Amino acid sequence: MKVDKVLISKLERLAKLSLSDDEKAKLGSDLERILEMVETLGAVNTEGVEPLVHMNAFDPALDTVATPKQDSIRDAAFRNAPKQDGTFFKAPKVIQSKSKTN
Repeated sequence: MKVDKVLISKLERLAKLSLSDDEKAKLGSDLERILEMVETLGAVNTEGVEPLVHMNAFDPALDTVATPKQDSIRDAAFRNAPKQDGTFFKAPKVIQSKSKTN
């Protein structure tokens, strides 16, 4: 993925930001470094490594019960969300995956 002025402008618009030219340049270089790091991580051999599901050793089934306070916070967040389905916030896709050609 190429980080260019078009992508920076799109991200600026999606994040509802107003960036100066210096901030746009810094954001572009930061994104380039992040993408390079992700590419480096993709080269790591993870064969035989169990996927990490949770950082803590807890039972996720016990984490599904929300307290009344959590419900009211979630409901307030959803009321302020431009798009949501009652369970998740909905956002437009901003990063497109590379298609592999054989």
